Amino acid sequence: MKKFLKEFREFALKGNVMNLAVGVIIGSAFQGIVTSLTDNILSPIIGLFTRQNFDSLQWDIFGITLRYGAFITALINFIIMAFVVFLLVKGMNKILSFEDRKKKVDVKPTEKDCPYCMTKININATRCPHCTSQLETITVNESDKS
Repeated sequence: MKKFLKEFREFALKGNVMNLAVGVIIGSAFQGIVTSLTDNILSPIIGLFTRQNFDSLQWDIFGITLRYGAFITALINFIIMAFVVFLLVKGMNKILSFEDRKKKVDVKPTEKDCPYCMTKININATRCPHCTSQLETITVNESDKS
């Protein structure tokens, strides 16, 4: 049982789980803002055209009430949330791809091919460890060292 609890604690405290929890909390708070936007601003504007509160639009059929106005309001909430999430993901992907390109530019080679036996050797090698051929000495400027 101790091992199970230890594994659960390690899982729960991983960075990804904590990030997910923060994301869910922020998402639920943002959902409240979007719901307020649709209920208090967009629905009354749409209600101008229907001449009543848009959320109260309903059909009474065979003794049941279909509240299609509330459904359309929920649909508008979903579309706004999906659009905002799309924009956030698109922005994050752009930022991450920019960082990846920056990292790829900074990578310097660590290996070279031996011109005699064509095996991979360390970039700083002066003699091939495979064929023991003497290699050309590459002079490195002091400004290139870092």
